[in-house]
Amino acid sequence: MEKFSQLQEKEVINICDGRRLGYVCDLELDLGTGKICGLIVPEEGSRWNFFGKSGYYYVPWRCIKRIGDDIILVDVDTSEICREA
Repeated sequence: MEKFSQLQEKEVINICDGRRLGYVCDLELDLGTGKICGLIVPEEGSRWNFFGKSGYYYVPWRCIKRIGDDIILVDVDTSEICREA
């Protein structure tokens, strides 16, 4: 069983293109079911601060292929997962 703090220490890597997306900083939850909907990973160079976030990747939970000791492997098209705050 993983804790959120352990997920934050893992680097997210896209197996589609080998790109390093970054580290998990937040989760999206469905409060009705208690399930995790996706991971939120800030874009490289964007800053998360008290007032919010600038750019980030939203990785749907269904796109996660493997959670290892050090990394999380995902299979996504990065052009479709970039979002602005």
